[in-house]
Amino acid sequence: MTDNIKICFFEPVYSSESKILILGTMPSVMSVKNGFYYSHPQNIFWRVMTEVLGEQKAPQSPEEKRNMMLKHDIAIWDVLYSCEIKNSSDASIKKPVANNLELVIKNSKISAVFTTGKTAEKLYNKLCYNKTGIKSINLPSTSPANRGNYNYEQTVEHYKVILNYL
Repeated sequence: MTDNIKICFFEPVYSSESKILILGTMPSVMSVKNGFYYSHPQNIFWRVMTEVLGEQKAPQSPEEKRNMMLKHDIAIWDVLYSCEIKNSSDASIKKPVANNLELVIKNSKISAVFTTGKTAEKLYNKLCYNKTGIKSINLPSTSPANRGNYNYEQTVEHYKVILNYL
């Protein structure tokens, strides 16, 4: 099987009031199909964020998800603009090219960057940190493929750190 070249299909979600930036690695095949970040049905990102932010109901549509993030001054995007990847396997990433994160950081109030998962953290540190100057805080992956180390409650507890920056 040959590698698939993948380009980030999603624009960053942010406003001039955004205080933190949450970065994944690349949109998964399911996220691309469903039209927004963290959209695999078994990905718990939106459930976790709903609980951490004290919202009543998890957002369903891309517009509801976008609005929830902006309401809480949170920006989301991906570390990578493009790469070669097999399906949605972060372990298979080759030839990574970073997104221009400075675009978001310079046009907002972002003072903290969070990476979701070890691959996002590694790629951010390698490709982005020297340009942003903001150390990343790693959060557990919410992907169904990478949640083995933490249960839902533990993941929520880890994500609560973002509240210190909002």
